[in-house]
Amino acid sequence: MKEGGANHKSQLNRIKRIEGQVRGVGQMIEKQEYCIPILGQIRAIRGALQSLELKILECHMHHCVEEGLNSDNPDLARERIDEVLELLKKSVR
Repeated sequence: MKEGGANHKSQLNRIKRIEGQVRGVGQMIEKQEYCIPILGQIRAIRGALQSLELKILECHMHHCVEEGLNSDNPDLARERIDEVLELLKKSVR
């Protein structure tokens, strides 16, 4: 995905927050904290990752796939669409 730096900066900030959450769960486990708060944090991390995934997919669709569709190269358009379809197939399994 090659696009403006603003999206990449935002995505990097999100992943850094997620890294902090994961470290926090590690600390909770080291301290042998009660399981329910740990599980709650894991769910929050999973939600944050899903949100990040959707944002990146959205950017990919608006930039990379759109670029393929607007090009004079039907093979590029088909390739970009197939990439997304293959990704979606893997997430359904």
